[in-house]
Amino acid sequence: MQQPRRNWPAALLAAIVGCYSGALPAQTPPSGDALRAQIAAAVAASAPASASASRGLAAAYGAPQALRSVYAQRANAPLWSRDGQATEQAAALVHELQRADAYGLEPPDYGGDALAQLAAHTAGSAAAEAQRWARFDVQLSAAALRLVTDLHYGRIRPAAAGFNLQGTHSPLDLAATLEGLAGTRDVGRAINAVEPPFDHYLLLKNALSRYLDLVQHPELKHLPPISDSLKPGDPYPGAPQLRRLLVALGDMPADAGTGDPTTFSPELSAGVRAFQQRHGKTADGVLGKATYNALTSSFAKRVRQIDLTLERWRWLPPFATPPIIVNIPQFRLFAFRTTEDRAASILQMDVIVGKTYPRTQTPVFESDMRYVVFRPYWDVPPSILRNEMLPKIRANPRYLDAQRLQIVNGQGDNSPVVPPTPEAIAGLAAGRYRLRQMPGEDNALGLVKFMFPNSYNVYLHSTPAHRLFNETVRTFSHGCIRVSDPVALATHVMRDEPGDWTREKIDATMHEGDKTVRVNLQHPITVLILYGTALATEAGPIQFFDDVYGYDRKLEQQLGLAPAR
Repeated sequence: MQQPRRNWPAALLAAIVGCYSGALPAQTPPSGDALRAQIAAAVAASAPASASASRGLAAAYGAPQALRSVYAQRANAPLWSRDGQATEQAAALVHELQRADAYGLEPPDYGGDALAQLAAHTAGSAAAEAQRWARFDVQLSAAALRLVTDLHYGRIRPAAAGFNLQGTHSPLDLAATLEGLAGTRDVGRAINAVEPPFDHYLLLKNALSRYLDLVQHPELKHLPPISDSLKPGDPYPGAPQLRRLLVALGDMPADAGTGDPTTFSPELSAGVRAFQQRHGKTADGVLGKATYNALTSSFAKRVRQIDLTLERWRWLPPFATPPIIVNIPQFRLFAFRTTEDRAASILQMDVIVGKTYPRTQTPVFESDMRYVVFRPYWDVPPSILRNEMLPKIRANPRYLDAQRLQIVNGQGDNSPVVPPTPEAIAGLAAGRYRLRQMPGEDNALGLVKFMFPNSYNVYLHSTPAHRLFNETVRTFSHGCIRVSDPVALATHVMRDEPGDWTREKIDATMHEGDKTVRVNLQHPITVLILYGTALATEAGPIQFFDDVYGYDRKLEQQLGLAPAR
């Protein structure tokens, strides 16, 4: 459950660093030898626990070894205190641990509150003080290592969430990072340095801060119910509350006219339309049930969407070459012209993804695009052949001709065509023959497909069913991804390939002639099929998308999080 934001009292923070004159009684600092001995004991006691009990990946990435190494090199001298007082870096780090929610993490995982209390409350005798400061030092170091590991790599591995991502992160030197935190003048900046280097990660993290503030105002979500869809001019007693909510969300300017407080005004309709555009709804400005439910969904749920999307960003290493990314719940493709994720250098277009049934969902994975096929045949997948095509073929002998389908013997484009006799259809059912659709405008793959070999047999392609792009929720395929502007994508993909593949040449290759043309790419392109239900834009608005495949719910469970309310 989302915790309230904490602004640690300045007096207590000052007490931690010994700058608050009346907060702590005068104490004799523990002797250096006693403190070192206690630190050695605390390190020895903490290492096995870190290796076995950590819920994140810190132990797997070597946090216990880094902890032992740092203190061994220092002969167990403290990192975070001087002469019986916490350092400024310690106070700043404790503060960052307490506000881990600002990073999309869970503050209780890092023990910031307990560390603040431990630093602020004296223990009495010199021996007890040595033990207290040793515990503070080692526990703060362990918490820091967990924080930076979680931020750099993520809290779980993507494979655990069923995401087949092959890229590897640059290894994080945990020992050097820990020592750097203890010596830096800017702890926040040092922590930021281990986070993903993506602009949209930072934009989303900044948006998170705003939504954490909104969590403190649940009353904004209290809208009177609607009995039917509202259009401009319809009576609505909740108009003032709706206006306050839309202004708080940034979907309506604060200086917009208030209008009649009992009417769903044109100004409110415009605000609702802006809200709908950000949430993947039909942007008609009508306040219907779906829009009402989205408007009244709690801020805590939106925070959770941001948190989970930030987690998935952490699974991605920096881009070595300009990638192509598909965000499944957004139904959107992004073709990068550079390795920087800036909108000005990204080609964007709508896509259609797999249906929500488990067997037809588009998988999350990574592969390299290696060739493009113009005017492709469509090889009917065995599951579609078995479940959809064979019953129609058996019921209607003319179905094959009407759909321009061929039975072929072999795997290549030049395989011989087999006449559609009853024996051939039986062979097709038995798997001895293959069914394919001939190239053309009505081909299920359209006029071009973009191939990035993978175990799922998923690829990008055009489609003759253009009308489906008018839908806001576009889960219609059997798993492959249909693109709305195949000519623009082909022009992007082949811009550096030999052969002078201009837009005009690509269009002609797609629409003229009757031959299938395969072009192998000399410059393979990384393709990332990803899943994120929150996106912060450079223009300011943050977009939210429905959890169409339930992956957010699954990730919540894997992170041990109770559902946001």
